Amino acid sequence: MSTGPNQPSDRRQEHADRRQQPVTGAPARTVEQMEKDVRELVTTIQSSHLSVLLDQLLGPDSPTWQRFRDAPAAKRYHHAYQHGLLEHSLTVAQAVSALSAIFHGVSRDLAVTGALIHDIGKLDTYQFEGDDGDRIEMTHAGRLHGEIALGYARVRDQIAQIEDFPFELSQALLHIILSHHGTLEHGSPVVPCTREATLVHMADNLGSKLGSFDRIERGLDTGAQWSGYDSGLGAVAYFGAGGAEPESPRLAA
Repeated sequence: MSTGPNQPSDRRQEHADRRQQPVTGAPARTVEQMEKDVRELVTTIQSSHLSVLLDQLLGPDSPTWQRFRDAPAAKRYHHAYQHGLLEHSLTVAQAVSALSAIFHGVSRDLAVTGALIHDIGKLDTYQFEGDDGDRIEMTHAGRLHGEIALGYARVRDQIAQIEDFPFELSQALLHIILSHHGTLEHGSPVVPCTREATLVHMADNLGSKLGSFDRIERGLDTGAQWSGYDSGLGAVAYFGAGGAEPESPRLAA
């Protein structure tokens, strides 16, 4: 994501400042509740092949579950704290599950599975550092390959271990992972070309934007209603009193 047309020296200073920022924030739900919600969502998947894949990647006894449960979803912009990846992936999958019942022609099993694991490459992209694990930094693999390529490789390799996994299903699922950033300029090597990939991208973008609001609100001074321009949101943010009476009379229609 672009941070704007800063001069090189400004970009270096901004990067240095971010490296000093400790991890702040926490999920709105407890990690126990989120794990329960993931388990309940996985049980609704009717495809045996997708169920096996999810069990191997996110099952309670899988080698990746503990890391997925604890990992951040980003270094700074959204859900950049412990359990952030679990929270973000779950909320995207729950949104996709609900929307799959509204829009015609969407394979719910495929879309929900793709939503749950769309960011699984972040397991290999970010790590906690510092004496107290209070900083999030990118790994060498994250810098060299990027989270989309890492996620694609992990899921592709896992699919290869599942007997008779349908080729078309694997192609459709891997397309969701590759295209979930939505555009080439945002890091996806392909754009969404299926209903399911489009739905996951839209829900992911919504979750990321709303997560940015949470981050911005935590940093506001007491009583402040407006933020400064935020490059993650691409705008300023307003936190007025929801539902309150307007301070000035309504304009005439």
